[in-house]
Amino acid sequence: MNNKKRIMSGMRSTGKLHLGHYFGVLTNWVKLQNEYEAFYFIADWHALTTKYNDTANLKENVKDVTLDWLACGIDPNKATIYLQSLVPETAELHIYLSMITPQNWVERDPTLKDMTKILRTQGASDNSITYGLLGYPVLMTADIITFNADYVPVGVDQVAHIEISRDIVRRFNNIYKVEYFKEPEPLLTNIPLLKGIDGNKMGKSFNNDIKISDDEETTEKKILKAITDRNRMRRDDKGNPENCEVAYTYWKIFGNDEDLRQIEADCTSAKLGCADCKRCLAKKVNEYLRPIREKRIELAKNPETVKEILIEGSKRARIEARKTLDGAKEAIGMYF
Repeated sequence: MNNKKRIMSGMRSTGKLHLGHYFGVLTNWVKLQNEYEAFYFIADWHALTTKYNDTANLKENVKDVTLDWLACGIDPNKATIYLQSLVPETAELHIYLSMITPQNWVERDPTLKDMTKILRTQGASDNSITYGLLGYPVLMTADIITFNADYVPVGVDQVAHIEISRDIVRRFNNIYKVEYFKEPEPLLTNIPLLKGIDGNKMGKSFNNDIKISDDEETTEKKILKAITDRNRMRRDDKGNPENCEVAYTYWKIFGNDEDLRQIEADCTSAKLGCADCKRCLAKKVNEYLRPIREKRIELAKNPETVKEILIEGSKRARIEARKTLDGAKEAIGMYF
């Protein structure tokens, strides 16, 4: 009998992942899959909430996310890896939840507000705010409680996103006078913010990211563009690593204590210029990522094996999802 607590989390299938995903999410998932009964899903339905009219790369994006997960250490023998659209029980549960969720709860949800804000900044019209996007928080809740998960791994800034799920669970249990669904708890993680090369939050849409799957030459070119100390105008000016907006923060992640001491000494004495510093950094980053990238290349040579991992994981997920859905329908009083 498995006495482990359950966790679940997912990512939208919007393409190849970057280092922000790796350090902010994947390294934690790899750790948690050893401690919990883990369900990790690729959210291709959620991808449609903002990309419903741009699906040419949808299949390729699912494959890329799967490859990145596997290469980074998500193990299908330890965690259930599944594709959201291959577990239709979640969609049916979403229908029942949508019937009991007040409209104003959805409209004030921070997840929805964030997504609509991004769309607005990209010049989206009112017609781009679809019924599916409006229902995103309810579908997210269905994802979580499809497995009656105990915890959802999130950063401190994402705790509010779990609150609507807890509210919907309480409302379901109160309306149908049951204690069926667990109120999901946030499993807080200390997620480091890895900036993009321009000093802003790393993101694919901002064209400031370093992808897990980038080759070494591309990685070096990107790092050479990274913001350093804006006050250091000339090569022979003495620098201050703490004023280095991007490169030194990367050193703190990829370098060891000896590396940091050396970089600090060489920077403050002007022995090392910013360009040379970033070339050294690129080598460190590429050394770190080399085994991950090599594993990804090998996995990509066997697309059927990768596809089978998703299919088998989705089959396992459906077994558990069916149990949950049947219990929910019984609580509601559905005929079948």
